[in-house]
Amino acid sequence: MSQDIDVLLIGGGIMSATLGTFLKELQPDWKIAVYERLSDVALESSNAWNNAGTGHAALCELNYMPQAADGSVDPAKAITINEQFQQSRQFWSSLVEKGELDAPSTFINATPHMTFVRGEKDVEYLRKRYEALKTQPLFEGIEFSEDSRVINQWAPLLMKKRLKSDEPFAATRVPAGTDVDFGSLTHQLFANLKEKGVEVVTNREVRKLKRDGNGGWRVTTRETLGRTPGHITAKFVFVGAGGWALKLLQRSGIPEIKGYGVFPIGGQWLKTDNPALVAQHKAKVYSQASVGAPPMSVPHLDTRVVDGQTSLLFGPFATFSPKFLKNGSPWDIVSQVRPHNLLPMLKVAIDNPGLIKYLVGELLKTHARKVDSLKTFVPSAEGKDWELLGAGQRAQVMKRDPKKGGVLQFGTEVVTAKDGSIAGLLGASPGASTAVSIMLGLLKTCFPDDIARWEPRLKELVPSYGETLNTRPEVAREELAKTAGVLSISV
Repeated sequence: MSQDIDVLLIGGGIMSATLGTFLKELQPDWKIAVYERLSDVALESSNAWNNAGTGHAALCELNYMPQAADGSVDPAKAITINEQFQQSRQFWSSLVEKGELDAPSTFINATPHMTFVRGEKDVEYLRKRYEALKTQPLFEGIEFSEDSRVINQWAPLLMKKRLKSDEPFAATRVPAGTDVDFGSLTHQLFANLKEKGVEVVTNREVRKLKRDGNGGWRVTTRETLGRTPGHITAKFVFVGAGGWALKLLQRSGIPEIKGYGVFPIGGQWLKTDNPALVAQHKAKVYSQASVGAPPMSVPHLDTRVVDGQTSLLFGPFATFSPKFLKNGSPWDIVSQVRPHNLLPMLKVAIDNPGLIKYLVGELLKTHARKVDSLKTFVPSAEGKDWELLGAGQRAQVMKRDPKKGGVLQFGTEVVTAKDGSIAGLLGASPGASTAVSIMLGLLKTCFPDDIARWEPRLKELVPSYGETLNTRPEVAREELAKTAGVLSISV
């Protein structure tokens, strides 16, 4: 059966849910459909257990603020990430106030964000980072300490067996951090879209995308149960299908995808529900990444709140699978190869021996060795209290580079056709946390004839749209306080 719609969203994750919500707010009359190949939405990267649930605001993540060769630290990228997360908070607050999201505690909870480092070199770096951030309005309230007694008050599990240690260590803490259940948030956004007439279809896989001659797309589909074929034509297509976005964009034939490839990296957590341990730790604590490790593999010990149940996660530990999704195909890593992306991918392999070494080391780790890694955070940890839990697949972007030939890129990137009729999202962290900012950028790029008309409504939904908060201290304080109140995350 063939039909005409205005917008097709491929993939049932937080990105499609966010874009669909924006478009329904801006154009209630548009006909929108969502196709997800699995039996439900939010089963891949947006699922609560497939990500750390960190509300990424650069409060604790060191990779957003690396130390330069001269020893200096620049807060610019950290500020940008924080600005983007504030837009997410504002948008979610708007939807809560309208009654379109459930009680905030069903998807977001106040959880302090900490950074913990050991050794003189890292302690000195963390002090410099703190000095650079403490005067920034969006990082107001950040604390620094080398005192084991203070850190023990912040996170007792970190200090057990360490209180009398001579080893240098330090920590920063921002009480206003958050833990986000993106699975619950995604489900709620799609439920709201259904109520507004959006067709959300599961068990339907997109097989082909072809230009229809009218500026739109003819999309060939197949039911995953029964394999019944189908077709639909859409004026605009968004591919928010995680690792499979590359495959679908390649099938679309747009030249903008040339030179791109992805490298899949999976993950595992150590998880505990032991009430005695959970009661001693309420924070997300990040540290430095191992040499050669990708930013997504920075070790961290996290409080997680899922379905009202609090747990602790430690990791992630990298795993390898040729699949681009947990429910992907073992041929994914091979089937992506094209003449235009082969050389960039080979160059990435040659230029990143540290990553390969890191992955091999991770794959060789037994449960006992993973617990040993945990003990660098929690010296008193015992293996019997922790179980292994599978995390999601992340498809890191590899792309052509005019100077290096090919580079491995961490983060997210939107690839858009020249005419704006199709766009897709590649990459990983801090993706979900900055979904609102990413989709605001997509709206501007793909709908240039509509954006000026939409901007007044966008400013209502996201008050800092088109502006920055960090350059306006009083406005920043007001917005942070307002969203904290609406989302019940005041500290």
